[in-house]
Amino acid sequence: MKIIRADKTDIPDVARLFDLYRQFYQCDADLALATRFISERIENHESVIFLAVEDESVMGFVQLYPSFCSVEAIKIFILYDLFVEQSKRKSGAGKKLMEQAAVFARDNDADRIDLLTGKDNKPGQLLYDQLGYQRTNEDFYACSLNL
Repeated sequence: MKIIRADKTDIPDVARLFDLYRQFYQCDADLALATRFISERIENHESVIFLAVEDESVMGFVQLYPSFCSVEAIKIFILYDLFVEQSKRKSGAGKKLMEQAAVFARDNDADRIDLLTGKDNKPGQLLYDQLGYQRTNEDFYACSLNL
């Protein structure tokens, strides 16, 4: 298995996985929407996506968004998406993708990676705990404003 950074040529593969990822979170299948969203992120250099590839088959991805923490005055990355195809889970792909995300963030002078995960995402929580992520939500609420 190898981990590669996605570019424009990988948009169809990333979009397919992104569509499956959204379905995992109870969204309707919509490959056109997934393709448009991923194309915009890659073409506008708005995110960094790494792919897990084995035998020329793309099996998972992780997506990072650059950001900052004003309070600490540091550069951070938001790890927003991690997905491995159902049949490839427990292959180590998720761990390798997460490790590559950390290497990339360090190499790009970030001080931290932040992520949110569902309270029912026990496999994800176990992986994040194993990789040294610390739970920090005790002092803050997550809030959103739909526009």
